[in-house]
Amino acid sequence: MCGRYTLSSSSDEIALLFDLSELPQVIPRYNLAPTQEAAVVRVSAPGAPRQLVPLRWGLIPYWAKEAAIGNKLINARAESVAEKASFKWSFKKKRCLIPANGFYEWKKEGKTKQPYLIHRQDGKPFAFAGLWSTWMDKEHGGVPLETFTILTTDPNDLMRPLHNRMPVIVDREDFDLWLDPKIEDAAKLQPLLVPHAVDGFEAFPVSRNVNSPAHDAPDCVAPLAVD
Repeated sequence: MCGRYTLSSSSDEIALLFDLSELPQVIPRYNLAPTQEAAVVRVSAPGAPRQLVPLRWGLIPYWAKEAAIGNKLINARAESVAEKASFKWSFKKKRCLIPANGFYEWKKEGKTKQPYLIHRQDGKPFAFAGLWSTWMDKEHGGVPLETFTILTTDPNDLMRPLHNRMPVIVDREDFDLWLDPKIEDAAKLQPLLVPHAVDGFEAFPVSRNVNSPAHDAPDCVAPLAVD
């Protein structure tokens, strides 16, 4: 799964990677957690420009009766996303990209779990494949709530010692295909939902401070000192 990640690149870097016409204002985040707002890139309609917008992490399907379902839908399995009721509408109509600089995973070591940071060796941002949805909160006057989820797939060789899943990472040359709302054929999209190449990425242990979602500081991404 993918339950925590980071986004610390400058607004200029993010705008350049995603070819955004408007420069986004992005606050550095070192420990993004479910139910929090995060920056998401989407194309709202055919021919519209890419936009970076804040959405809440944890997808609430448009048909859901309660918002609490979003707490369980922070990830979507790539293998079943086109058929599963919670995700199939968004997979067909509302795909997005989630900017990131890295993500965390926890490796069981004895009786404890050690957090690891996985990121690009050059420190540059990249993108997870995601889905988004709009849900109407009828209990509060029909206020719309926009949410997202991150797709996961089998681990690559770097991730396999840490976890049996990893987030889907989309290469820049595939951004247009993934974001295009006119494309609804799962056969054209599924080839993107595979483990990313190991080349250019690394993983190292970090402080257990990341265990707390309330701790969001640069020390989260610092390599753990070895005695």
